[in-house]
Amino acid sequence: MHLWLWWSTCFHVKANNSLRPGDTLNYTETGKVITKNGKYFLAFYTIVDDTYLAVWKTNWDTYWVWLSDRNQPVDPDSAVLSLNHSGVLKIESQRGKPIILYSPPQPINNTVATLLDTGNFVLQQLHPNGSTMSVLWQSFDYPIDTMIPTMKLGVNHKTGHNWSLVSYFANDDINIVTPGAFSLEWEPVGEELVIRRRGKVSWRSGKLRNNRFEHISEDAQRTLNYTVVSNADESSFSFTTTNDDVDVLWWIASDGQLNNYSETVVWADMCYGYNTDEGCQRWEDIPECRSRGDVYQRKTGHLNFEYAISEPNMSYGLSDCQAMCWSNCSCTGYKEHNHNGTGCTFFSSGPYYTLSDVGERFYMLGNVTQQIDKSTAKSEPPGTKKFIWISALIATILLIICLFSVCLILKKRKYMFQGTSSRKEFEDDLKHGLELKAFTYISIMEATDGFSSENKLGQGGFGPVYKGIFSTGQEVAIKRLSKSSTQGIVEFKNELKLICELQHMNLVQLLGYCIHEEERILLYEYMPNKSLDFFIFDCTRRKLLDWKKRFNIIEGIAQGLLYLHKYSRLKVIHRDLKASNILLDENWNPKISDFGMARIFTQQEPVENTNRVVGTYGYMSPEYAMEGIFSTKSDVYSFGVLLLEIISGRRNTSFYDDDHPLNLIGHAWELWNVGEPLQLVDQSLNESFEPDEVQRCIHVGLLCVEQYTNDRPTMFDILSMLTNKSAIVSLPQRPAFYVKREISNRSLSSKELLTDSTFEITTSGKMESR
Repeated sequence: MHLWLWWSTCFHVKANNSLRPGDTLNYTETGKVITKNGKYFLAFYTIVDDTYLAVWKTNWDTYWVWLSDRNQPVDPDSAVLSLNHSGVLKIESQRGKPIILYSPPQPINNTVATLLDTGNFVLQQLHPNGSTMSVLWQSFDYPIDTMIPTMKLGVNHKTGHNWSLVSYFANDDINIVTPGAFSLEWEPVGEELVIRRRGKVSWRSGKLRNNRFEHISEDAQRTLNYTVVSNADESSFSFTTTNDDVDVLWWIASDGQLNNYSETVVWADMCYGYNTDEGCQRWEDIPECRSRGDVYQRKTGHLNFEYAISEPNMSYGLSDCQAMCWSNCSCTGYKEHNHNGTGCTFFSSGPYYTLSDVGERFYMLGNVTQQIDKSTAKSEPPGTKKFIWISALIATILLIICLFSVCLILKKRKYMFQGTSSRKEFEDDLKHGLELKAFTYISIMEATDGFSSENKLGQGGFGPVYKGIFSTGQEVAIKRLSKSSTQGIVEFKNELKLICELQHMNLVQLLGYCIHEEERILLYEYMPNKSLDFFIFDCTRRKLLDWKKRFNIIEGIAQGLLYLHKYSRLKVIHRDLKASNILLDENWNPKISDFGMARIFTQQEPVENTNRVVGTYGYMSPEYAMEGIFSTKSDVYSFGVLLLEIISGRRNTSFYDDDHPLNLIGHAWELWNVGEPLQLVDQSLNESFEPDEVQRCIHVGLLCVEQYTNDRPTMFDILSMLTNKSAIVSLPQRPAFYVKREISNRSLSSKELLTDSTFEITTSGKMESR
């Protein structure tokens, strides 16, 4: 529904939030009924080709809260809402009969129709003093596909009236009255929410415990308080928000998904067949031809089929096509028949198809557990399957022999068994220890278009990162563990469990994970402005970062580190802070990412020693790089390097040459000693900065990169010095900058020094690129 076009009427807002006897409201009148808090308004609106009386969110013009009789649109030129002196509230137009919203058995006086601050349009009878005597009619009793705070789901035992949400087809070419297959209801007996498909329960929320439903994500429930009423008058469910600044609007889509605006709350479109994950209910009467793991995979491309059956019925949606195909053993796939998303076309063999970014959308049956590949250019000719099975059997036997031989050679290597044990332990931890959404591998494949190169955002030590777009339009960043990466299951587990415990505006938000056979995948919020290094080290793009943005980035990184070091439930040392690990959202706010190398400390553990040094050359503190000793002051050193890079627009390693072997830190130190620290400033800033503020930042940066850990400030002190002009700042000492040196008996070339490669170093001095 929420993708449809709309046109508003051309009248201005009038101050009154009510209609009194004799008042009218029409399509061309200069006024509309608006709530006192300004959040909702009532007016005639044309949606697609039909006009209705509607309640809308004032700040979300594409989302309506309530519509009048959807089976009876009105004529916009003659439509009028009126409340007469007998208490009759009705809509009239030249198109069809009047729509009677309320008509009392006997004429009554002193009524008023008010749009409450909750968005509920109510007709009330008043006492002579103006107080409410009774509610005669209210829009909340007739919900559509949308639920907002204080609206109810359930049943009124006095009248037998049910409150539920019903999906509607969301297409510009479809009349709005066409109902969808799904409904959201409250089940009083089990005290749980259910989504039904054509009357059969498709998904259950699980029983409400401690103000939380088991099968609704924690993020979707964080700002909600639920109310359950069970008495002789009604059995109902409703919710309110704990934060008035947070808008909540649930709506059930035509595919069965329950959404909050554009974000998905429940993925009920995946509830079919054998699936019992996340509250899905296993279908009854499953044909013997269907196996566990059978799923319909969404594809886009060009079709060429010979055998197809069409069902053009416009009351069928894709979920109906799916159900009919599932129950028919000869059906191998389906697609919409009509261009408006309705009707069905079923494939009984084939079809021949080629995949592409453009073309028709269709669904083919596949099996996730068996990893059947049905994405070839055309369907298999007769006899091919038999040949494949025989070839596969021979190949399997040969493979088993080879593997057996290899295992005999390697059986004494304990890390193989330890790795298997670690993986099994990890997967058990995920099942029992994390309150985090598990995404299906199929949904990720669809979101990334099969991990296509066009969607690749970059490459890190963990593996490649892709942009993904789910069917709801939600954009995510997807990190996929590379099989060749030296960061493995330990780092994956570390990052997953760590970020679950951390919540801060300057830390990247983890949305979920996926484990599928050997695949290990993390899903993060998508950052449209990519990473800091994408801008700060590019001669053209760095001009987008004026000093105000840069200082905001510096302060945000400091806030995030202070939270990690001092205020989070866990004391965390990042160990790989660098420009490429600072992501920027649409408002240029920084978010620290990539916690695969992070370590957790107790407050009693100031430092730790490791034989395995991991990090990025140019950002590692000297005590960590040379001796394997790390603490919060290691992050402080990295922050100091990053601060100087943001000010100068230069990499720490970019100053290296044979004649003048100084890095950025050394260059900044020389400028400081000759009294010219502002010479360090990026020329693209064009003196648009405050000299005192920039000089203070350079001063703090040099304090952070001092040789000895005890001389470096804490992040608490750093933030105080950056934001408080009266804070006392000590003079910096000689920094721990690197001069020309040899590592592993060889010199690093200037080309190597210009990169932000992540290295692993053992205490023996061996350095390996990652």
